[in-house]
Amino acid sequence: MERSLAEALGPDVTAAAAQEKQQLLARLLARLAHEIRNPLSSLAIHVQLLEEDVAQAAPALKAQTGERFEIIRSELQRLENLMRQFLNLAGPSPADLQTVAVPEVVRYVCDLLRPEAAARGIALVLEVRGTPPPMIADPAQLKQAVINLVINAIQAVERNGRIEVTVGADPDAGRCAIRVSDDGPGVPGEKRAAIFEPFFTTKSEGSGLGLWIVQQIATAHGGAVTVDDRPDGGATFTLQLPLGKGGDRG
Repeated sequence: MERSLAEALGPDVTAAAAQEKQQLLARLLARLAHEIRNPLSSLAIHVQLLEEDVAQAAPALKAQTGERFEIIRSELQRLENLMRQFLNLAGPSPADLQTVAVPEVVRYVCDLLRPEAAARGIALVLEVRGTPPPMIADPAQLKQAVINLVINAIQAVERNGRIEVTVGADPDAGRCAIRVSDDGPGVPGEKRAAIFEPFFTTKSEGSGLGLWIVQQIATAHGGAVTVDDRPDGGATFTLQLPLGKGGDRG
């Protein structure tokens, strides 16, 4: 499916064309998710009814079908998760703006993902520089953006490395910066323009949607996300967000 979508959209030639194709893709995936979710809901209901019927049958039949029902439920859940990804790709849901303490959000994400990093031999280090003031943002969307950036770094490093997450603010410029640096292979220069496109990935893991969703969230908050090389190898992704009103949403 990812290849078919890429072929249908074709290569980017200008920024305007890229934006138009992204909007087309968002509409396509939103419609696709809607059309598939309806029969998925029906299937889930009928599987549950069928399980109830089988439960009243002979014990041997119940034992024989139990594992198969488990597989069906697991696959239905996988499809539901895929539909949720498509809806996220179509664009973040309307923002629930609140006053957010950015260091607390980032600390929560690091604590959440540190066990996964440790299991791969990766040190996940957080540094809060100064005392960044609170900002107006959607805490769930901000958390999702940081989770995606850290997961992207973990997948890039793969094993036995280091990820540094820094949070700081420039009150004079009215912006907060969240930086996620890793000592992985980095992002080749010729792929920089495509790294935030949907379904594009340079890693063996992942769907290629994570960085696209980060970009969507950053844009919705009036900010931006960029990638740069580290002097000693690896990559640094920087999420910059305004400290004021969290972007212009009209």
